[in-house]
Amino acid sequence: MDLELRDRVFVVTGGARGLGRATAEVLVAEGARVVLSGRHSESLTAAEQALGDAAVGLVADNADPDTPARLLRAAQDTWGRFDGALISVGGPPPGTVSETSDRAWRASFDAVFLGAVRLGRDLGAALPRGGALAYVLSSSVRAPLARLAISNGLRPGLAMVAKTLADELGPAGVRVNGLMPGRIGTERVAELDASTGDAEASRAAAIAGIPLGRYGEPEEFGRVAAFLLSPAASFVSGAMVPVDGGMLRAL
Repeated sequence: MDLELRDRVFVVTGGARGLGRATAEVLVAEGARVVLSGRHSESLTAAEQALGDAAVGLVADNADPDTPARLLRAAQDTWGRFDGALISVGGPPPGTVSETSDRAWRASFDAVFLGAVRLGRDLGAALPRGGALAYVLSSSVRAPLARLAISNGLRPGLAMVAKTLADELGPAGVRVNGLMPGRIGTERVAELDASTGDAEASRAAAIAGIPLGRYGEPEEFGRVAAFLLSPAASFVSGAMVPVDGGMLRAL
């Protein structure tokens, strides 16, 4: 299938590693060009070099109110167009509701929730007809995850924001969707496994709940994300798409 991505330009936040990087790699392989953002110049530079002339990097924090305008400017100044964005907001720190402080909730709200709302609002307003946004959320949209209280609290709200934004931008021909990754083999998931004190036991327990019997590969997520951003998914909007090997038990 031709995803019709050649020469289209996408912003990918959190694009230096993990699911954002995997999606950027698929987009570029399909002929698109990408503006990557992240908080660390070293990993961004490495991603730029790996993706070649089809990528530019911008050190930016999702919590910074100036970030959407800077990303748009980078896309327009470099390639003269802007066709869509993958809004990956990273993962908040692990912990239970009982042990998580107000400070941790507030910091995560700014970066994970408000930053993502702002990016969707501002980038969505700049998209032409046929443009698309995709939010990287989590399976915690539909079912809570152990020791991830902040994610359990914020991700469902972001999913509803994405659904509402799909309603608002639909008349302009702009689509908005969400992705709900399960256990994908990224550095973030490895860190979560390690945080339990027994990474191997944590991994084994997680795999036991995945019908496909393994963790996903980042590129498997990237292919789904690239499809949702592409014209090939032109009548898909307001959807929350699991990429979890069947882990979610809810419809």
